[in-house]
Amino acid sequence: MDDRQEWRDFALTHVEYLSGDFIGKTLCLFSLLPQAMIVSIVTLVVFKRDLHTISFALGVAVCELLNIMLKHWIREERPARKRTSFGHYGMPSDHAQISWFMAGYLTLFLLVRLHHVQTSSMILNFWKQLAAAVCCVCAALVSFSRVYLQYHTWWQVVCGGGVGLALAVVWFILVHYVFTPCFPQIVQWRVCELLLICDTTLIPCVMWFEYANIRQEARARQRKLHPSSKSQ
Repeated sequence: MDDRQEWRDFALTHVEYLSGDFIGKTLCLFSLLPQAMIVSIVTLVVFKRDLHTISFALGVAVCELLNIMLKHWIREERPARKRTSFGHYGMPSDHAQISWFMAGYLTLFLLVRLHHVQTSSMILNFWKQLAAAVCCVCAALVSFSRVYLQYHTWWQVVCGGGVGLALAVVWFILVHYVFTPCFPQIVQWRVCELLLICDTTLIPCVMWFEYANIRQEARARQRKLHPSSKSQ
């Protein structure tokens, strides 16, 4: 890449790409993917209030905190061109670490946590494996974008991805084998009742459960409002 070329900010963000570089501009989208995922997770926590989603969000927070600690412990600079615009350190890559943490955790969630679903059709297994593959491909593209856009070196990205994957395995084991058995007791806490926090561990398909219960409740209320009308 020619440093004499003009670097431009992508839309309203601070992610930069070389002017006229279509690949770099496209990779800016993947570079912003971790932020989009974090916003999505917070939204799920607020609207779903499920203990497993909250546990995943806590894992993301732990991952980010660990990255900050590692950066200030290792104190390795970013590539030369990015040192002037970014004051913090570059080892390990925070984008790669958080992306591979999410990809690793979601892959384990799909292949292990959802294994209790009663049906074991080939189509269901195919979609689970496809979703896991998409998570890993997205994490790889995020990591590649950080090197391509000169925010990190390859070694910083590899180390970040390795730390993220290792933490994903450890955190999933904690959530699946230590935290989850305690969820039935946790939801009975007074604070959980006040915040309407729930445990959906034993529900195979939460979307279908919500749909079926909302439809049943809507029909019951309709019969109360219009006793003489026929249920649809």
